Amino acid sequence: MQNETKVHVATPVHYDQMLQITTCSLLALGMAMIFISSTLMAQSQYDDAYYFIKRQGVYALLGLGALFLGRYINYHNYKRWVYYILLLSLITLVLVFVPGIGGKIRGAARWLRLGPLTLQPSEFAKLAMVMFLAYSLSRKQEKMKYFAIGFLPHMLVAGLFIALILKEPDFGTSITLGAIVFTMLFVGGTRVTHILLTLSAVIPLGVLMVLRDPKKFARILSFMDPWKHGQDVGYQLKQALLAIGSGGLWGLGPGQSRAKLFYLPDCHTDFILAIFSEEMGFLGVLLVMALFAIILCRGFRLSLKAPDSFGSYLALGLTLMIGLPALINMGVVSGILPTKGLSLPFLSYGGSGLLVNLLAVGILLNISSQVKFPLGPPPRATKPPVEAEK
Repeated sequence: MQNETKVHVATPVHYDQMLQITTCSLLALGMAMIFISSTLMAQSQYDDAYYFIKRQGVYALLGLGALFLGRYINYHNYKRWVYYILLLSLITLVLVFVPGIGGKIRGAARWLRLGPLTLQPSEFAKLAMVMFLAYSLSRKQEKMKYFAIGFLPHMLVAGLFIALILKEPDFGTSITLGAIVFTMLFVGGTRVTHILLTLSAVIPLGVLMVLRDPKKFARILSFMDPWKHGQDVGYQLKQALLAIGSGGLWGLGPGQSRAKLFYLPDCHTDFILAIFSEEMGFLGVLLVMALFAIILCRGFRLSLKAPDSFGSYLALGLTLMIGLPALINMGVVSGILPTKGLSLPFLSYGGSGLLVNLLAVGILLNISSQVKFPLGPPPRATKPPVEAEK
């Protein structure tokens, strides 16, 4: 009998190593940049130059644990857990408004206090929503064209989550979550007319919210002309652009940023890319963009090659969950998009985002470990052995 090409369902040893190496590279870059950009502010505010890097280090270790845990848990298990995860996420979004449990920073109620640590439920809500949509879309593939089955239930659940996030308020995360939902529904087979009609109602509502909120409207003004408003609402964007311009092609060198000397607010969080650009130059920014491009390409490729529809939708949603905030943050820092409170995945200071994104990569790695692939080229056909004569 002829030998056949062996096909093997990969064990957790066989996974997308390029995706893992790229993620760890971004994490290492992020830790280095947080340390460089935050020491002066930490010394000034907390009398401890290592305050921010120590806290981020704790979340990084927890996040790496989440990555390896997600890599070894069979992603099909999330089908059984999806509604529990969704309910738990919804409860945490409500708890941020409970006095004594939720924590406010600059007037925004976005965090839960857990002893010395804080968690941002809206970050976990994105993961819960992606799992829910992946599960629901994979079950309703033949019925996604129907409004009452394929569109309305998903929009009701997503709308509840987005409304709670807007109430915090967290405009940037709500936009990101909405973009993920609409993209997954579109790929899942929802009628384009249903999506366009919803957007035609949501976009004017969003414009009205911006016009009625002086803070959001001021951000639009600073985006349109940051130099005119450079001493007030456009100060942060102006300083970010100055930092990027100062870096030039090659950068000033590691640790040589001038913007971090209390010129650029939140330089270790939302605008860390400006500090990186000032120190490492345009070539350094190209490196960061290339690393994110690798994650996006591997994630979308995995979505096409996943062994089932649930894995395909899950890989798509997780990739969008990482890629969309990265694109928006880069657009904001460079002045292409209006200023929003979105951090840069893996690089910005922030424990909840780091935990969720590393867990998302772990789940992607587990999906990749179950993609069928040939172990090698097919062996040459050989003649069957001649039986010994009796």
